[in-house]
Amino acid sequence: MKIQVRPMGVYQTNCYIVSIDGKDFIIDPGVDATPWVLANVTNPVAILNTHGHFDHVWSNAELQEKLKIPLYTPKGDVMLLGESSWMPDLPPSKPDVEVNGDEEFDFDGVKVKFRHFPGHCPGCSTIEIGDAMFSGDFIFDSSIGRTDFPYSSPQDMKESLRKFKEIAYDKIIYPGHGNTTTIKKEQQHADYWIKTQG
Repeated sequence: MKIQVRPMGVYQTNCYIVSIDGKDFIIDPGVDATPWVLANVTNPVAILNTHGHFDHVWSNAELQEKLKIPLYTPKGDVMLLGESSWMPDLPPSKPDVEVNGDEEFDFDGVKVKFRHFPGHCPGCSTIEIGDAMFSGDFIFDSSIGRTDFPYSSPQDMKESLRKFKEIAYDKIIYPGHGNTTTIKKEQQHADYWIKTQG
């Protein structure tokens, strides 16, 4: 499996291209991601959103149009794809598949597992492919996603962190911003972050 990453836009939002078994998956195509994606894919099969915040989904519609591939978005965040209180110029997009909670998809033998971790926003999810977890804005290196945004929920974040603690295996975490970390490392911090959620 090959993972390419490029931070996009003023928020330096990580856009990922995951290449496995001859298939390319595009995760969180943010602001101005399209030229980089087009230059680095050979057989794109899907666009995957960890959540619906504008800096992660800005190039959804443009890539859907240019690549003619489906968009997968967590159901709880579909509403965010058409409007953004922070960024009124967000190009609207519409998912081909609305992901329901913890759901796994099989792309001709490549398993893509969404795990629902609401709190930062209603649909906030991680995406697991192979030995990698793409965590969006749920978990970062020694940090978590903010819960003071519209549609955020500190109570949901608490429950999501408790659920995260129960994962029994380790994988490398590729977050929506910043550097990689691991599940086991961030599980050690989970109790601290739970206490900060009020």
